[in-house]
Amino acid sequence: MANYYTDHPEFEFHLNHPLMKRIVELKERNFADKDEYADAPVDYQDALENYKKVLEITGDIAANVLEPNSEEVDQEGPHLVDGRMHYASKTYENLDVTRKAGLWGLSMPRRYGGLNMPVTPYSMASEIVAAADAGFQNIWSLQDCIETLYEFGSEEQRQKYIPRVCAGETMSMDLTEPDAGSDLQRVMLKATYSEEEGCWLLNGVKRFITNGDSDIHLVLARSEAGTHDGRGLSMFIYDKRQGGVTVRHIENKLGIHGSPTCELVYKNAKAELCGNTRLGLIKYVMALMNGARLGIAAQSVGVSQAAYNEALAYAKERKQFDKAIINFPAVYDMLSRMKAKLDAGRSILYQTARYVDLYKTLEDISKERKLTPEERQEMKKYTRL
Repeated sequence: MANYYTDHPEFEFHLNHPLMKRIVELKERNFADKDEYADAPVDYQDALENYKKVLEITGDIAANVLEPNSEEVDQEGPHLVDGRMHYASKTYENLDVTRKAGLWGLSMPRRYGGLNMPVTPYSMASEIVAAADAGFQNIWSLQDCIETLYEFGSEEQRQKYIPRVCAGETMSMDLTEPDAGSDLQRVMLKATYSEEEGCWLLNGVKRFITNGDSDIHLVLARSEAGTHDGRGLSMFIYDKRQGGVTVRHIENKLGIHGSPTCELVYKNAKAELCGNTRLGLIKYVMALMNGARLGIAAQSVGVSQAAYNEALAYAKERKQFDKAIINFPAVYDMLSRMKAKLDAGRSILYQTARYVDLYKTLEDISKERKLTPEERQEMKKYTRL
């Protein structure tokens, strides 16, 4: 039976990198959870085995559920019914099987229902899912938005939202608008605080929002009246259960049809402020996008792996002059170059992920206690890298 993890020894090679020992020690706070949680590792080797088991489950689901469903998902795509987005029918099957397997909230602390996995093995899971279906990876990997809420939200917000994502609720980041694409300083979705409602109200339009009708949204909106640049923008949490947002349109894209790209209309949608006002773009979205960059890199490597697999299988099967074309130097050369670029891309991805693991975990620890001078130097080094 195929398995997208065990079929590729490259994953274990990167998982056994020397930096992983330090990452695991920091992430597990020297294995402090072992007395409170039955699934918490007791040492480094135990932690690695835990990661491998999760990746093996991910590889099995990717090969035997997500990939077989992918063509039907791509052909059907999501559709619009009465202002709501409905996924392709097989996407619901994908969501169900990943939820039952516990593949949501992987990086979140155990106290919120997560698995406390570092970014590196989480990125591996993301690559594996992308190799099976890049459209579903878009939906599944947006769970990573919870990192921004974890980092900048209040403890009350963490308790409220993180367990829901760990249980399999979906997320989106609502940034782009009709007149604000890459230039997010131009965002004009209006956020007004209502004394009567005791919350913020959002009004306006968001366009090209990946997984736009998700359960929990992180929304960039203009909270400071009269401003026209990034200093007037704040980050908000919108809960679909509150209502107030409808889907006006689903984009007809060239590819990854299983991933819905939506136009959203906000009409007095109730929302909570995440962090402080005026820091939405200059601090919170920058952190959000850095996480998204790793996710897109993992998606790219996963798609590259899938393309290489197809090319290799075809070259072995296709015959010319009574020989498989893989035996012709010109074809073998193309395949060798593909594999070299694939391995290079994967190496860059996981080296970056390890650096992110080190500086992010040290940054997290600095909120719990004062870092030692050595730890401060370590954080500075890996933040720069």
